[in-house]
Amino acid sequence: MLGAAFCFSISGACTKVLGKRISSVELVFFRNIIGVVFVLFTIFRRPLVQVGGKFSLLVFRGIIGTLALYTFFFSITKIGLAEAITYQQSYPILLALMSTYLFKEKLDSKGWLAVFLGFGGICLIFLPQFKIDITSIKYHTFGLANAIMTAMAYLSIKQLSAYYDSRSIVLSFMFSGIVLPIISLIAGQYFYIDALAFMFGTFNWPIGIEWLWISILALSALLGQILLTKAFTFGNTGEVSAIGYSNIVFSILFGVLLGDPFPNILSILGILLIITCGIYITARKSPNLK
Repeated sequence: MLGAAFCFSISGACTKVLGKRISSVELVFFRNIIGVVFVLFTIFRRPLVQVGGKFSLLVFRGIIGTLALYTFFFSITKIGLAEAITYQQSYPILLALMSTYLFKEKLDSKGWLAVFLGFGGICLIFLPQFKIDITSIKYHTFGLANAIMTAMAYLSIKQLSAYYDSRSIVLSFMFSGIVLPIISLIAGQYFYIDALAFMFGTFNWPIGIEWLWISILALSALLGQILLTKAFTFGNTGEVSAIGYSNIVFSILFGVLLGDPFPNILSILGILLIITCGIYITARKSPNLK
């Protein structure tokens, strides 16, 4: 899991470097190309075993996962790397809340306290932006949107796992992550909607060393996913999830190396609250929240 966290932070750092000239939508496209080839190869070697029957939910998982990746890559290019990844890593807090209302899963008083403290951590990162400017608020709002859509994607995976091979679920995301960016890049040639800025971009052919950065981005994301799967396969869920938050620490380091300012005191406090509450919620012994 430590290796997975490092790989994902490398992927985020590459996105920040490439985002200076290449749109985040285009980066989503390149990120998924290598992954699709790899997953299709594993299916060729070992055919899918599944019952199916939830195709519309499978399509939804692909679309919501891709939109989450849109907002994630977009926020990385617009706000600090650490802040963007912290928003994403707050998904367990939102997941617990969504599960309570959508599936009537119960939270005890300690669980609710963790949710509220986690939201407090998010506010410590988000609310100070009101003292800066409206553009900063907008970009941080995209970070929050990423957390919400990431939680929705995980909810759909939970429902799909009983019907589909895990590779089918991954493929639904990767195929969507190729098709939707193509549509977005074509649409971006003709119009632009500021409120949906993360969904539009123009295609800029990578040049020179950018191809190396793109290769590292795609391969590190793929390797991170493989290591993540193995970690959850062989390790305790709570312990693995706790180690996964090292992604934020790596991202702070990479962000500073790439020119981001070191997070201020309020942001550091917010990050610590999100990590603590996220670990607690994920590691709870209640079967409803495993």
